[in-house]
Amino acid sequence: MKYQRPKGTNDILPGESEKWQFVEETARLLFKDYQFDEIRTPLFEHIEVISRSVGDTSDIVTKEMYDFYDKGDRHITLRPEGTAPIVRSFVENKLYGPEFPKPYKVYYTGPMFRYERPQKGRLRQFHQIGVECFGSKNPATDVEIMAMALAFFEQLGISDLRLVINTLGDSETRVSYRQALIEYLTPFEEQLSADSKRRLHENPLRVLDSKDKKDKEIVANAPQILDYLTTESKTHFETVTAMLDTLGIVYEVDSNMVRGLDYYTHTIFEIMHDSDALGTQSTICAGGRYDNLIEEFGGESTPGFGFGIGIERVLLTLDSEGIELPTIDTIDAYVVHLGDETNVEALKLVQAIRNAGFSADRDYMGRKAKAQFKSADKAKARLVVTIGDSELAEQQVKIKNMATRVEATYPLAKIYDEFATVYDEMITKGE
Repeated sequence: MKYQRPKGTNDILPGESEKWQFVEETARLLFKDYQFDEIRTPLFEHIEVISRSVGDTSDIVTKEMYDFYDKGDRHITLRPEGTAPIVRSFVENKLYGPEFPKPYKVYYTGPMFRYERPQKGRLRQFHQIGVECFGSKNPATDVEIMAMALAFFEQLGISDLRLVINTLGDSETRVSYRQALIEYLTPFEEQLSADSKRRLHENPLRVLDSKDKKDKEIVANAPQILDYLTTESKTHFETVTAMLDTLGIVYEVDSNMVRGLDYYTHTIFEIMHDSDALGTQSTICAGGRYDNLIEEFGGESTPGFGFGIGIERVLLTLDSEGIELPTIDTIDAYVVHLGDETNVEALKLVQAIRNAGFSADRDYMGRKAKAQFKSADKAKARLVVTIGDSELAEQQVKIKNMATRVEATYPLAKIYDEFATVYDEMITKGE
């Protein structure tokens, strides 16, 4: 039997995993500058956590979740997105309490799961980096977090980004706009796709998000939510755009953008990159405000704002722009040992070098000297430490600087006791 990975998943192999590490570490360092701390939640949740937040009529709940009943007959789902589990954790651990800072700011990274047709940058197991900020209604929070997302991409060297924003207003806005949308769409009901016919009666805002070509033509002339904003909603959105202008951040307003999740209120945004590598979907980051979600989970009324970034899509974008990520692909020392009698000493040497705080490797295959030096070259070793039978008998080693080709002999004891000094001496020799 030939074993293969499940459809819609990827093996991330050495050589590629270093790129992932760099992207994740870039996010960690940047988010820490903004005072976000890491949170980690389970890979699976009770299904109510997702359906309550994302929405019973969403594609995620109706089509895409990996859900099952466990041995205790509990209905469980692999997490399809990051916000709902973190809100659940926020409420369950009472992180809204007075002893915790406000706003409460966290970030996460890890795998998510959706059963959908695999395509460029959209897998069934995919990975996200995201942030959530709880406790601030201030429009400055919206702008600061969007600016942080843009800064993340800029630090990676990605250019040609488009920030697209919209507002979904408050509950009163949604009620009046929902009715206007139903009145507009009803005459077109028979022309709508099957999904949009269902959405028209369940959640008409989702029709605006349809990817069907005919649906897009119909909604092109639909009423715009910006015309139905309450005074409070309009003020919030106008403040957001004014603040973006103040920071010199270029943006577009798309009044038909609704996002695919039910919990959003007020500001929503997407960061897009028009690369062919991303296929039909150009979004590499998306998020927005959700001021009612924590209360839905039984917590105190607490506003929230966050975003999610698809790591696979970021890496595709980096490749499309020809951006080479810096990786650590050298080692400080490679131990070449010759003869069976030196095997134990080579083990002691490589461990001593590591214990001194340096990276090191050695030969384990009993190869000849030429092959071992080739391995040292391939590993881009700065120094090669050689020990053969004669060196072992004399309790010394030969060290070669691979860049300058300078060689020197050192007592074994000095390697064990003062490798840092030896390393500095050898690196500077011949410069």
